[in-house]
Amino acid sequence: MENLLSLSFDYLSSCDGVKIRKGLRQLEGLLAQICLSRTTTAAERRRSVIQDGVSKSRPKDLASLSEDPAFREFFKLQEGFEWNVAIRLISCLERLLGKGSNGQNDLLLVSTLDLLRGVLLIHPPSRSLFARDIYMNLLLDLLDPSSCPAVQASAILTLVTALLEQPNITRCFENLDGLLTVTSLFKNRGTGREVKLKLVEFLYFYLMPETPYGGQNHVADEQTGLRRSSSKSSRIGSGGRGKTQGEEGTRTTEEKQKSLGRYLNNVEDLVEDLKETAPFGASFA
Repeated sequence: MENLLSLSFDYLSSCDGVKIRKGLRQLEGLLAQICLSRTTTAAERRRSVIQDGVSKSRPKDLASLSEDPAFREFFKLQEGFEWNVAIRLISCLERLLGKGSNGQNDLLLVSTLDLLRGVLLIHPPSRSLFARDIYMNLLLDLLDPSSCPAVQASAILTLVTALLEQPNITRCFENLDGLLTVTSLFKNRGTGREVKLKLVEFLYFYLMPETPYGGQNHVADEQTGLRRSSSKSSRIGSGGRGKTQGEEGTRTTEEKQKSLGRYLNNVEDLVEDLKETAPFGASFA
């Protein structure tokens, strides 16, 4: 696995778009092998075709990952800097962003963001990278009004993934005027309908009650059989500051409503709607 990651990283570090695309595809193939189960018998393949119209792989059950040597090896490799995929994808984003906006470059940006989201979901401790200002600013830069709408939409989803169950990273987002960036894009006349819908979804997500990582996710840890110490979970991207996840504390919906209200009107309507509909399984005491 190290050899495949090394080769992919070499391609991602290139300035050649063709090589970058090749590196992204290699990583995508690796993650697909880890996360998707193949239909092994003719009966299973026929059943897949009947149900879905095509023969395709299905996501593995979370409980089965504890018995998957490939997943466990990949997860452990992500704990250190040398083989961490997220940091390589972030570095690739930085170089692509410096090239400006054009069709091929925008496609690479979207592909890189899509892959980064998957890595952050597979290896949640990698989200700690975005507690660093430089990396959070990178995501916010992608939300510039001049960016391609597809890039903006993908960046919003990646931002949600980075903030998921990470109150300290949410504080970083707030401290870097992330709310101003998001609401400015929302109010911009040139912002398309699809991106605005993604922004509204983000605001609902932001206003939800905060749950530090290790709360609800401890169930997933038990199912996968993978446990992380606080030192390991904060090692990547800590920048030597020694901060642990959740150190900044959580904020209530009311507190976040007040912060968002400085940039957007009628936030109370969003909160009321959030409490009534309880999206994403949100619970309001």
